[in-house]
Amino acid sequence: MVLKTGKEYMESLRKRKIRVFLLGEEVKNPVDHPIIRPSINSAAETYDIAHDPRYVNLATAESHITGERINRFNHIHRSVEDLIKKVKLLRVLGQKTGTCFQRCVGMDAINTLSSVTYEMDQKLGTEYYKRFTEFLKYVQQNDLFCCGAMTDPKGDRNFPPSQQVDPDLYLRIVEKRDDGIVVRGAKVHITGAVNSHEIIVMPTRTMSERDKDYAVSFAVPSDTRGIIYVYGRQSCDTRKLEREKMDVGNIKYGGQEAMVIFDDVFVPWERVFMAEEYEFTTALVERFAAYHRQSYGGCKTGVGDVLIGAAATIAEYNGVEKASHIRDKIVEMNHLNETLYACGIACSAEGYRTPSGTYLVNILLANTCKLNVTRFPYEIARLAEDIAGGLIVTAPSEKDLKHPKIGKYIQKYLKGVDKVPTEYRLRIFRLIENLCMGLGAVSYRTESMHGAGSPQAQKIMIERMVDLDFKKKLAKALAGIEEKP
Repeated sequence: MVLKTGKEYMESLRKRKIRVFLLGEEVKNPVDHPIIRPSINSAAETYDIAHDPRYVNLATAESHITGERINRFNHIHRSVEDLIKKVKLLRVLGQKTGTCFQRCVGMDAINTLSSVTYEMDQKLGTEYYKRFTEFLKYVQQNDLFCCGAMTDPKGDRNFPPSQQVDPDLYLRIVEKRDDGIVVRGAKVHITGAVNSHEIIVMPTRTMSERDKDYAVSFAVPSDTRGIIYVYGRQSCDTRKLEREKMDVGNIKYGGQEAMVIFDDVFVPWERVFMAEEYEFTTALVERFAAYHRQSYGGCKTGVGDVLIGAAATIAEYNGVEKASHIRDKIVEMNHLNETLYACGIACSAEGYRTPSGTYLVNILLANTCKLNVTRFPYEIARLAEDIAGGLIVTAPSEKDLKHPKIGKYIQKYLKGVDKVPTEYRLRIFRLIENLCMGLGAVSYRTESMHGAGSPQAQKIMIERMVDLDFKKKLAKALAGIEEKP
């Protein structure tokens, strides 16, 4: 059994030879770069939690392949209980890091491929499930971080992949060889890509026969030749370059997204899980989306817990925690947050077994969960800003606080209740800023809107899956309406 610690995970990243560009420069040592390191700290928590006796039952599971104990992020759901434990684990990690810890996408990718490749083989006589299972066994035995890469640049949204002026705006197969395939294109907004050991690529949409070159799924090591990473900017990211850390808000943890460029990358056949089988892209995209929309019922509520705690703390530091309108707002924040969690648990509890033995969430409820996520964190953030006040955007810097000449004035005039040091008050302001509009807002706000699909995608799925005719029959029956056939 191999269960890495966070430290061992970090050391394993140093062995890779990946090409990363950030702020116009190639980064030779991503692990220790001050902008990148907080995201690695977050990912490391997914390893350390597997060794914490309080959470070992959530953070680990028994592999259905080897029977060994493995990290849950590399586990295939084999029961409703597994689906529920996933949501609970993600909430705990959101609470511990206050940000995106980056491994949910890879977890959702392997579970999607587990069921879809099995069904492909059953219908087509292919060997994709066998290949995938061997790959997964390797991942589990080495306790690797898998990054899921689905979103393509897309170009002109009026046209499907094959009709784009530039055919590379969706990742595609450009050559099929006896020993594998060559792919070209890019994936964007890829969470945790620079921190991963393996990149799992999936098509971003349903493909037709004319788009079959774009119906491709595979896995490659993150330092495979021809892969280039361009690290994404985040609001306030250069604050991480400062010696003082208070102004970052979250002093240890952060998230990460990157553009991943595939410049004619070779993939051996044993790592290919779909190659032109376009008729299975719908199932793959819908199942992945459902799993990832379930995920948000866990991770976003964990981060929400942190923001609610920060709002309650600043209310105390400001001396207004007993005011009825403040208490009412905090109740509302908790109500919204627990509703998201309830949706995540509900779609898990209503999960079911697919032919491969992999359990899938209730797709309707998973989409309901994510549609709520596109709204509720924004309201929670608005209420936190309301409670905190304007200093979340006007407070002086930590350098000013510690300045030998003006620091005493900041200590004096930005004091809240007498028993609380001014520095504590400023630190909570900065954390709220981080989550509502700074570095943490990337995952808590914008990712809540567009991650796992924008709101309209969930509405389309809800409309498709709800049996409206059945509901109309219920109403007519109770109203005494008997329609003629």
